[in-house]
Amino acid sequence: MGMLYRRGRIWWVKYYRNGKCFRESSKSQSRLDGKRLLQKREGEISTGIFWGLHTERVCFEELTQDLLSEYPTNDRKSLIWVRRRINLHLMPFFRGFRAVDVTTDRVRAYIIQR
Repeated sequence: MGMLYRRGRIWWVKYYRNGKCFRESSKSQSRLDGKRLLQKREGEISTGIFWGLHTERVCFEELTQDLLSEYPTNDRKSLIWVRRRINLHLMPFFRGFRAVDVTTDRVRAYIIQR
């Protein structure tokens, strides 16, 4: 399915999902780290949880900005209410998280903390 190769001293992985080639650096000089990354990606692809590399980089703040810009576009009346809830409640807890890291367990921790 995938392969492991070196560029300079750094190990890289190459794998395919739906016919599309993905290349990713392991950011490590250790072959074992590269092998682990390749196994992780192949596991994600086989279970269907790998959506691509760009989705892993989306952060919580970007999602909230998208939501806030969607409200006036669709003429929703509760923009002020949503902005207040995000700024007062959600942002202090989830700021800095990547979107993929906002899991069920983190949401439960937020509910308990609140």
